[in-house]
Amino acid sequence: MDTAFWLTAGGIGLLLVLSGFFSGSETALTAASRGKLRAQADKGSKGAERALRITEDNERLIGSVLLGNNLVNILATSLATALLTRAFGESGVALATLVMTLLVLIFAEVLPKTYAITNAETAASMVSGPISVVVRVFAPIVSLVRILVRGVLRVVGIQTDPDSNILAVREEIAGALQLGHSEGVVEKEDRDRILGALDLGDRTVEEIMLHRSGIEMINADDPPETILSQCLASNHTRLPVFRDEPENIIGVIHAKDLLRAIDKLMRGPDANPKDLAKFSVTDVAMRPYFVPETTTLDDQMREFLRRRTHFALVVDEYGSLEGLITLEDILEEIVGEIADEFDPEEVATIVPDSDGNYLLEGGMTIRDVNRALDWNLPDEEAVTVAGLVIHEAQSIPMEGQVFSFHGFRFEVVQRDANRIAILKVRPA
Repeated sequence: MDTAFWLTAGGIGLLLVLSGFFSGSETALTAASRGKLRAQADKGSKGAERALRITEDNERLIGSVLLGNNLVNILATSLATALLTRAFGESGVALATLVMTLLVLIFAEVLPKTYAITNAETAASMVSGPISVVVRVFAPIVSLVRILVRGVLRVVGIQTDPDSNILAVREEIAGALQLGHSEGVVEKEDRDRILGALDLGDRTVEEIMLHRSGIEMINADDPPETILSQCLASNHTRLPVFRDEPENIIGVIHAKDLLRAIDKLMRGPDANPKDLAKFSVTDVAMRPYFVPETTTLDDQMREFLRRRTHFALVVDEYGSLEGLITLEDILEEIVGEIADEFDPEEVATIVPDSDGNYLLEGGMTIRDVNRALDWNLPDEEAVTVAGLVIHEAQSIPMEGQVFSFHGFRFEVVQRDANRIAILKVRPA
């Protein structure tokens, strides 16, 4: 055991440390949350800012780290083989294989990766400086390797997109929320609110609008006394105004505007109660705001905020009235049902029984059912539960008919004309 022996042994130890550094850096930089790193960078952490910068190109980062890791591992193994062969002869090869496998596994793989994965953001910030230097040094070699890899993949028919993300941010957030809820870390209400906000861009006003059959309207040709009584008796502050037929919407009246106008006629400087008979509701009605049924909820909410209005009428591609939507409807998709002192008391739309069944209103949306009961009924082909049953049955079912699909049992309890009113549903 001369000086050369100890120098070689020291070199092997140094190479193992470098191997552990590369292994831990790879784990830390790939496991670190970019959201947490961004929060640290905003607080002034230069390491977190560097980590964000070098992880923008994962392919180049991984290539550089793996190149460095393989270099030091192969060199350490070669030195150990030469050292032990010199000391023990031919049996030194097997001994070197055994010793280096144990050393690399424990000190260059398991140990650094365990630390890195339990302290991902901290470790990523610490190693970002040296790794950024490694990435720059190995950049030419990694670029050549990248071209070679893509060429081989193209030969076997696999196309790669270097600009695509491995995981979309939205899916990553949704997956984390679902996992947190299943583990009891995230409350159901919190999960539903965040997922509701994320889903606004994928849903249209058609899915949540109030259907035209349920819209309360004012006939512009009614006497002023009738219109005033109707507005005072209504639970809504805004009512569409039509003339001749309900499809012909000519304006939207706000209760405050109507009351101010009536008050001016009755108590103003030139008050004359007889002028009430000449009052026209169209004089104080606002212009109607129409939106197509295919508008996304995210876009519609932005339009409400930009226009400083809360009320829109929904039309189809032919311009026919389909329903109405308000800003409150969109907010309810995020925070749940919003009720005030003027909203009527509603009977629960989901009623469980002792047999594990749930009585549902046919007009209830599939999304609301899924959120309330944690089910996974598909909503690609229909918006409401009744619509889903009709789509699957390819007909309008009769009372008492039972269907099984998508892992659930559906029984038609009540039907009004061509509308499914009540359904009994339970997991199959």
